[in-house]
Amino acid sequence: MIASNLSVISCRRANSALCLSAVEEHLEASSSYRNLSPTGHLLVAVTLGFIGTFGFLNNLLVLVLFCRYKILRSPINFLLVNICLSDLLVCVLGTPFSFAASTQGRWLIGDTGCVWYGFANSLLGIVSLISLAVLSYERYCTMMGSTEADATNYKKVAGGVVMSWVYSLIWTLPPLFGWSRYGPEGHGTTCSVDWTTKTANNISYIICLFIFCLIVPFLVIVFCYGKLLHAIKQVSGVNKPMSRKRAHRVLLMVIFYLLCWLPYGIMALLATFGAPGLVTAEASIVPSILAKSSTFINPIIYIFMNKQFYRCFRALFNCDKPQRGSSLKSSSKVTKPVRLGWRTDNFTFVVASLGPTVLPNQANPAEDGPLSTDNAKSAVVSLVAHYNG
Repeated sequence: MIASNLSVISCRRANSALCLSAVEEHLEASSSYRNLSPTGHLLVAVTLGFIGTFGFLNNLLVLVLFCRYKILRSPINFLLVNICLSDLLVCVLGTPFSFAASTQGRWLIGDTGCVWYGFANSLLGIVSLISLAVLSYERYCTMMGSTEADATNYKKVAGGVVMSWVYSLIWTLPPLFGWSRYGPEGHGTTCSVDWTTKTANNISYIICLFIFCLIVPFLVIVFCYGKLLHAIKQVSGVNKPMSRKRAHRVLLMVIFYLLCWLPYGIMALLATFGAPGLVTAEASIVPSILAKSSTFINPIIYIFMNKQFYRCFRALFNCDKPQRGSSLKSSSKVTKPVRLGWRTDNFTFVVASLGPTVLPNQANPAEDGPLSTDNAKSAVVSLVAHYNG
């Protein structure tokens, strides 16, 4: 921005036709940053204030619950905490600056601050996206695997957490070293990747970012949750209302992922490949706000709709210990009944032994959290006598 301003000033002094053309292009490109009206900036500030406040409180509450209750410290819940940590950092390191800028109608902390803001928010946003994809994969493996879930093995989930941060760094560091750049977004009060510069350098980065940081996580989520929906449908006869509830929750996860991130991706592609001025300031602000809204929506869908976290949430405010449900030990398969029988002259005796039957939410620790092993060894045994006379 400083360099471009100097070039405009020097061009005005030179008063050449070429320089005047450059000045006009600069003014046309920068005018979009002033298109939002004072009322528009005020509405954006109010919305960002709401998102930042509730996002901070929701994610902080999750971390408090995780630290307060040992029962929540399961491998799968570390992924949920990683999502909440990245969202909390967005609310602390990003949203206050865009909120302050919206109250004044302009960016307040300079070009260096703009680059830092764009990098930090991109890093944390991609961490959240990749963590959601890893979470869906873990749920898929738990449900569809052939072995019982190991509630003491943290290595696999820890690898997923580390991978989400490393993967995000791989795609957010390049703009700091010349592959694209970070700069102001269309409405001028937030900063992100440069979506508008139509050079091969910039376009190639945006295409890679779109594919590997939006499309790939989306495909993983759709595939894994699609398999889970199919599995839920297969066993819906066991408990139809409960199965319907689980299916609705899975659909909510996919729908809100699309609602928060797909508009932003489409806006970025239109700004990159569309005609200059196609994406106005008013049009760009809505996808940006939707993407930021994920910071307070994620805890609601993934945490507070989780029965185990909800029980701990109620226990926290009631100053009580969380009541454990009658969940059985995680297992990826429903145990089939074993039947043994023998006959006498007039009676047939049948012993039906049924091991711990696990419904989809018990097979999926992410649905109701890590499951109690209190009744893991229990079995239902019944003796049935049929009279043959």
